[in-house]
Amino acid sequence: MNRIRVADVTIKEACSAGSANLSFKEKMEVAKQLDQLMVDVIEMPKAKEQADSLLIKSLAPVIKNSIISVEAGLDRSEVDSAAAALANAAKKRISISVPTSPVQMEYICGMKAKKIMELVPGIISYAKSLCDDVEFSCQDATRSETDFLVQIITAAIGAGATTINLRDTAGVMLPEEFDELIDKLNADISQLKEIPVSVTCSDSLNMATANTVTCIRSGAREIKTTLIGKAAPGLEAVVNMFSERGDSLDMAIAQKRPEVEKTLRKLSWMAGSKSGATTFFADEEAPKKEELDLDENADISKVIRTVKKLGYDLSDDDNAKVYKEFKRVSEKKKVGIKEMEAIIATASLQVAPTYQLVDFVINSGNIITPTAQVTLEKDDKKLKGLSSGDGPIEAAFLAVEMIVGVHYELDDFQIQAVTEGSEAVGNALVKLRYNGKLYSGSGISTDIIGASIRAYINAINKIVFDSKEE
Repeated sequence: MNRIRVADVTIKEACSAGSANLSFKEKMEVAKQLDQLMVDVIEMPKAKEQADSLLIKSLAPVIKNSIISVEAGLDRSEVDSAAAALANAAKKRISISVPTSPVQMEYICGMKAKKIMELVPGIISYAKSLCDDVEFSCQDATRSETDFLVQIITAAIGAGATTINLRDTAGVMLPEEFDELIDKLNADISQLKEIPVSVTCSDSLNMATANTVTCIRSGAREIKTTLIGKAAPGLEAVVNMFSERGDSLDMAIAQKRPEVEKTLRKLSWMAGSKSGATTFFADEEAPKKEELDLDENADISKVIRTVKKLGYDLSDDDNAKVYKEFKRVSEKKKVGIKEMEAIIATASLQVAPTYQLVDFVINSGNIITPTAQVTLEKDDKKLKGLSSGDGPIEAAFLAVEMIVGVHYELDDFQIQAVTEGSEAVGNALVKLRYNGKLYSGSGISTDIIGASIRAYINAINKIVFDSKEE
């Protein structure tokens, strides 16, 4: 029986404009659940944005079963960013995504076919020098001129591409047309007997699953799926299809229906969505729910249930402290999710600090790589850490990790103004996950970087204290 690989594009789609409104924490949780389902590839966006780069770097040491694939284009700096973000990943892939249809080559790249053809082998070779697994993804492949598609795929394979992806970006293909395209490519490109073909079948016409079945019967060995939107067929639909007809097709995937259904219910609950089978997350237009079913009359048991729902497992003593602080705050204002997170960070697990911030120096600008030098004090000794990052806050966090010597999983990071005006005081909230337990730290300063560093150290001190107690 032929094994078909599944590559999921949910997180990449969630990071693009107009997609589901997933928080940093939700993207992390989606990736972890996909990894537990043994999804072969988890696709990520380009690492050029600070938030996306931080997401990839946070996931890299956590994802153990799946390949983390980061998108890049024809710019070498994008390939460098992808390779840097993937540095600590157990399994990694760089996906060079290039438009191949006449309209998209000119609209997206402002280039003619000849220029694209000249650039592709070089960028594939460069990516190959940084990562063994390199995918060449043909955007709008189904509206590309077939002869050009044959030439550019042949060139990409010659330069080192290990997977070829055909994207039905416009979503206009019918199954028989996809079958004809893949048959033509297989006939004209002999290397495709050794190099797996991957397909991304848009669901614009509600035919993504049918097109996917046709493609794998024509020789495709990797398929894209999603939990949101219509960029690819839904993961549940694909799993159900293989569950019902996999034997007759002599093909199988690693994912099983019960595990997928259980995971999707969990993700749906996590995102607070009831949007049905096509998507498991609220649309971008829908406001993210920030209300809690709590008021000043809530008893301690109700507050504790809310704390657990937010992901915290606190001791009886800390639950009592959180409840006391909740009562104080709720008498003055309505407590939403952000307020509750701040209460937990402030009131729970207050410990004698193992690390204290002495000073920090940040160098940042639009023409230099941000760097941070942080000095912490531990046992009357001053310890210095120096690191660079995609942004000043990431650089500062990495500098702190260099001192501590441990990489912690960043679960969430928020900054909000406490006062108004140009000299407003900012409150930072950092949530770290360690050994499956959630720890939060808060920091206040007129400098948002200072507030962020203090919050990060505050959370680390709680982890260190808890580890000693265990």
